[in-house]
Amino acid sequence: MARGGARRGSRDLSLESIVKTALQIADDIGLEELTIRRIAAELGVGAMTLYSYVRNKDEIFDAMADHVLGGIRIPEADPTDAAAVLRAAATGFLDMMRRHPSIVQLMTSRVTISSHSMEGGMEGILVRFLEAGLTPETAVRCYSFLITYALGFAGYQHPRPWGHADRTDRAELRRQRAHFYASLPADKFPSVVAIADHLVDLPADDQFDYAVESFITSVLAAEAQKTSA
Repeated sequence: MARGGARRGSRDLSLESIVKTALQIADDIGLEELTIRRIAAELGVGAMTLYSYVRNKDEIFDAMADHVLGGIRIPEADPTDAAAVLRAAATGFLDMMRRHPSIVQLMTSRVTISSHSMEGGMEGILVRFLEAGLTPETAVRCYSFLITYALGFAGYQHPRPWGHADRTDRAELRRQRAHFYASLPADKFPSVVAIADHLVDLPADDQFDYAVESFITSVLAAEAQKTSA
């Protein structure tokens, strides 16, 4: 049965509906479980019907990545404030990857070159960096750090629920994890046991923010030094 509550037929079928359904499945149960047959069943059509729109699963994967990257939403920020612009980009990257966990797997397994994905996921962000006063070299370095750090952090945080700020049981999950660290053999893990209460913060949003702020401070200080030299 389709997730909307009713099976859809071929009249409602389109590449967009295929991609959105594929994303729902991949985000819910993982990219490795995504198959043409499963997508077709979710849409209420035969598997062969999907081949009228895509040649194979790789084309669906590419379309999924293009859809997500092309639709990235970067928060508004003062366009003249480089720190605010970089911070907004970091937030947008992480939000995108948390909204679609499967994009982490997609981005580490394929390269997207469609106009749609490059306009939203690259051009739209780089232009804001350049307009904020960053040099081309620094803009590229910032883009590289922010997208790859968000990618790694999202992938690390996803299976660790005690790091998710929106979990209503987060306090209890953090308590349990701290107890796990603290209960390890102290002779083998003296450092882990000693700082157990702090280790639960490894996948927390504060950790992401700390790294991003440290990076921004470092980058802008280096830029200011270049200008004054």
